[in-house]
Amino acid sequence: MSRIDDKISEIKKYIEELDSILPATFEEYLNLEKKAACERYVEKIMEAVTDLAFIFIKLKKLRLPEDDADAFNVLNENKVIDEALMKRMQDAKGMRNIIAHQYGKIDDRVVFETITTKLLKDVREFLGKAGKE
Repeated sequence: MSRIDDKISEIKKYIEELDSILPATFEEYLNLEKKAACERYVEKIMEAVTDLAFIFIKLKKLRLPEDDADAFNVLNENKVIDEALMKRMQDAKGMRNIIAHQYGKIDDRVVFETITTKLLKDVREFLGKAGKE
């Protein structure tokens, strides 16, 4: 199994685990244990997605990114992902940083809505693109 396959398997495992605990409603999400667990999985998923981007870039000998967000630019420049997905991955990485580093006040509703409506779909789309190459 390649490093890319290993990382994809890790991300899929985190997605399944998040799916299994994801509350159906915002009110359920506000339970401290649920919220903390969901936020932790967002951190783990986005760290692993960023790792996957860097592994892919290194294996394909693409230009080295300046930072984590730039890794998604590199993938876009090389037509691995489109611009819309690039921006969504950068936004998800930014949200992960806010959660992990407690920058300012976290808007729980925005985090919940992002997890339940966008993040998992976007990550699955990213895996489909980065896993094909």
